[in-house]
Amino acid sequence: MLRRALLAAAASEHIRGLVTATPATRAVVDRYVAGENIGDAVRVARSLREAGLLVSLDYLGEDTTDSLQAAAVATQYVHLLGKLAAEGLTEDGAVEVSVKPTAVGLLLGSAEGAGGGAGSAEGAGEGAGVSVLGERVAAGHIERIAIVAKDAGTTVTLDAEDHRTTDATARIAATLRSRFPQLGTVVQAALRRTEADVRELAAPGVRVRLCKGAYAEPVSEAFASKHDVDKSFARCLRVLLDGPGYPMIATHDPRLIAIARSLGLRRAPDSFEYQMLYGVRPDEQRRLARTGARVRVYVPYGGDWYGYLVRRLAERPANLAFFLRSLWSSS
Repeated sequence: MLRRALLAAAASEHIRGLVTATPATRAVVDRYVAGENIGDAVRVARSLREAGLLVSLDYLGEDTTDSLQAAAVATQYVHLLGKLAAEGLTEDGAVEVSVKPTAVGLLLGSAEGAGGGAGSAEGAGEGAGVSVLGERVAAGHIERIAIVAKDAGTTVTLDAEDHRTTDATARIAATLRSRFPQLGTVVQAALRRTEADVRELAAPGVRVRLCKGAYAEPVSEAFASKHDVDKSFARCLRVLLDGPGYPMIATHDPRLIAIARSLGLRRAPDSFEYQMLYGVRPDEQRRLARTGARVRVYVPYGGDWYGYLVRRLAERPANLAFFLRSLWSSS
């Protein structure tokens, strides 16, 4: 119930206003977000690389309903990649970028674009899907980013969002992968469809990030209990680690990490990686890296941090407790 309430808060403009206006929020944001501009993103990426960690940078923003804004987000990624390459951070994909398709126009012309956001609790029921226009615009912007990433020596991973965007995102990834074979895709263990999806994606060289999922979804589409989500994650993990692709295991759960390590003993250490969020269990990130594992840190930056922050609070009670203590100490 608490998790669903927090995910509903992610879609509330009223609560957004209250949280973003609270001075103590800044300290919490700084724990999970690199900063607001490209310079901040590059600084944090460089620091993580010096610690032996890989990086995926995400320019915060989603549910874009303006074509000019969608183009501006794509341009932001182009500039980011140029700066990363100039700093020597992109070699062999050491620092890549993650892109939310709705940030680059996927919802243009759709019912979701006209009303509640794709990640909203209010819009979590069945509804109209992504429009032809939105998919075409998003695909074009992602292709532009992928071209620049390839020239820089790195790649792009397409983030997963609300279940209604899953098919369109998968189509974009499949189309672009023929030209950009390192392009990654993300699947969410919370969705009932995901085990079937990973069986299709477990192909030679395909990069697949498996995460639990952080959106409010209808029970017809997603597992309702944490226990069922964890079981789904473990099943999908086995499929990916038994397959010929490149699994990217995105979890902070010690039990699931232990399962991944056990299954991964049959693979070369450089044939899969762990992924964790910036600011969450940093000591564990470094510990895993010291064992010789590939560990990538997902680092968001930008001013549109509200939805991302609330989803992080929903994922772990410890995050929420930290946030509330910060608010209390400032009052």
